[in-house]
Amino acid sequence: MTRVIGLTGGIGSGKSTVSRYLAELGAIVIDSDKVGHEFFKPHTGAWREVVSAFGQQILTSEGEIDRQKLGKIVFDNQEALLRLNQIMHPRMKELVKTQLDEYRRQGVDVVVLEAAVLIEANWLSNVDEVWVVAASESTVLKRLKEQRGLKEEQILARIRSQLSNEERIKYADAVIYNDGDLDAVRETVRELWQNLHQ
Repeated sequence: MTRVIGLTGGIGSGKSTVSRYLAELGAIVIDSDKVGHEFFKPHTGAWREVVSAFGQQILTSEGEIDRQKLGKIVFDNQEALLRLNQIMHPRMKELVKTQLDEYRRQGVDVVVLEAAVLIEANWLSNVDEVWVVAASESTVLKRLKEQRGLKEEQILARIRSQLSNEERIKYADAVIYNDGDLDAVRETVRELWQNLHQ
């Protein structure tokens, strides 16, 4: 029987690192960010709705949605973020459900759904367990300044637009703390993985 792990955490918490370790152990990973990008392709229904909601100024010269420009709008404005989520989340949930059903049909052992919005978008019905990756605000600030070149106020706006670690942990079956010791993170993931197979 397929086990579906919902892997979530705030921006810069290290979800991708954890999902990479899980993939190395044999899990199939669905990255909800990549699923979302599918809907940003020019002239899809979601693309039309997003452009109609936020205007032509979010487009690149090739007609693609510029995620940086869109991010500037939605992370500074709770109402705009809500509008974007109303357009994207139901479509993404549907596509993810289709992918999960297919993996179940194939008899895949473990599928990891990596999704920052797992709880907010109400995708909990799609998963068997919730694993939360948590990192302190100071770690996240340092990480995102180095990795993405974001300014502190941009990072804080993104952090504030998401659920807090405390809120997420209320839903967690497992918590993976990731403040920089990757060996410890890998070891935690390995132990959790072994527990799945007992």
